[in-house]
Amino acid sequence: MDAGQATRILEAILFVSGQPVPLKRLQELLPEVEPAVLRELLRQLTEAYAAERHGLRIQEVAGGYHFVTHEDLAPWVKKALERSRPDAVSAAAMETLAIIAYRQPMTKAEIEAIRGVDVGASLDTLVERQFVRTAGRKDSPGRPFLYATTSEFLRHFGLKSLEALPSLALPAVPEPTAAEPTTTLQAAPSDGP
Repeated sequence: MDAGQATRILEAILFVSGQPVPLKRLQELLPEVEPAVLRELLRQLTEAYAAERHGLRIQEVAGGYHFVTHEDLAPWVKKALERSRPDAVSAAAMETLAIIAYRQPMTKAEIEAIRGVDVGASLDTLVERQFVRTAGRKDSPGRPFLYATTSEFLRHFGLKSLEALPSLALPAVPEPTAAEPTTTLQAAPSDGP
């Protein structure tokens, strides 16, 4: 198979795939193309779409390659995809998703301990949207489910991997030392006898 035919096949596979296609899967589909040549063809195809100012571009995301639309076309694409039922995720679900993304895998109880509220509905929404999946069970009493993010989460938010998440700037809380007195609350003096 020549490079031109291999490129056309790659383009067709990426076009029809609804999910990012991992390089390993592309190698399985095109076993006669050397891995280094396959990566080079993907690079050339990606550059060709970028140089010719197509409405689409190839993006490497969630461990694979797929077609995405250019950002500057977002208003038209959004209008074309508008639905009668909103497809948004609530702020509560987004908070739950952020906790899972940064601390995964986690149990429902661990998430609730951080959020301070029941997260059952949020978890149901996130599982339904395929942003979160069950990732086994925790080896503790009751063997609760563990939750982790999915490749759909990475794809939806345009992340190459979890390492691409923005770093958290958590405030440092100094630990008290033996030399520092601890503050205790004292009852206010009463006016009565």
